[in-house]
Amino acid sequence: MPVRGWRRYDPWLVVTALVLFGYSLVLIYSGSLGQYATPGDVLRGPLLRQVVYLAAALMLMVLVARLDYRTWSGYAPVLFALACLGLVIVFFAGTSEYGSRRWIALPGFQIQPSEPAKLMTIVLLARMFAACSGGALPGRVFLTSLGLAAIPAMLVFKEPDLGTAIVFLSTWLGMVYVAGARVKHITMLGAVFAMTLPFIMLVAIHGYQKERLAVFFNPDRDPLGTGFNVNQASISIGSGGLWGKGLTDGTQTQLEFLRTQTTDYIFSVLGEELGFIGAMLLFALYLLLLYRALRIAAAASDDTGKLIAAGIVVMILTQVFINIGVNIRLFPVTGIPLPFISQGGSSLLSMFMALGVLQSIHARRRQPGMARPLSRLEWA
Repeated sequence: MPVRGWRRYDPWLVVTALVLFGYSLVLIYSGSLGQYATPGDVLRGPLLRQVVYLAAALMLMVLVARLDYRTWSGYAPVLFALACLGLVIVFFAGTSEYGSRRWIALPGFQIQPSEPAKLMTIVLLARMFAACSGGALPGRVFLTSLGLAAIPAMLVFKEPDLGTAIVFLSTWLGMVYVAGARVKHITMLGAVFAMTLPFIMLVAIHGYQKERLAVFFNPDRDPLGTGFNVNQASISIGSGGLWGKGLTDGTQTQLEFLRTQTTDYIFSVLGEELGFIGAMLLFALYLLLLYRALRIAAAASDDTGKLIAAGIVVMILTQVFINIGVNIRLFPVTGIPLPFISQGGSSLLSMFMALGVLQSIHARRRQPGMARPLSRLEWA
């Protein structure tokens, strides 16, 4: 049943997300100036589209927040199956950009099925783990949950989209730890992964991904091709200094040396034009958002709510870590949006839908004296 009264919801969660979105508009505006004839064209083009996406995302968030997560999460297997079906449809009806087939074109809009699939996977895993609460997670559930998380991960890896595949598996790892998995199981899995990694790199990774990996270790290998973005991003962030060159004054950004500078490399725009201080402000906003989400996880009325909230935290944190890591040359290049910041509709809708789920959990949180949270969330 819907909760009456907005006092049961967490306003700081929404305010922080909206501030992040405002930050996004500023960066998208600056990053798009070189592609349009006048600033007015930027306002009527990418910024207007992003605001329309926000309006749809807010309506979706409110709708999801008013629904009882305990009711619709009971349909987790069906929702997960539909999400995987969407990932399969991409192979037959999807559109390709930058060498990947990730999107399904709809009238006036493109949807990336992997975005809602992340949330549906979190809900399914949370239901599975909650059914085993009360002690250490059985090895059977550990392996079964890994197999389920691997299904969407392998489908998006085939698109190919290595970054999103990593998000699926990282989210599973964070959730399985919170759910009480034995450390020895996680350690054994890590050992198996380390032993099979050379085979995975040799057989499963596409040719252009191997080239990206080679450029990661040697950026000068192909400075005008695969290594171009890597080098330009480093120059952009490194030249920003403490305060940055000033909004709309970044040379790498305004002369369009950066590619995909309003999506995958939007952090490089921030680093060049707003500098170290601008980056610290972004990190502070993310920390506040994740802190509020962790509080919601700790206060949830049941283990399903705790695990869903924990999964959303890991999902957002992983995407932030990978996107910024690519921009500062900590990781090989892989296309993944910066949550609430990168231009695009699918990611924004997915993020605000996740916030709606968090609000639904928060509105139905436990009262003093009710069940204790999972042991690995007590510190939150």
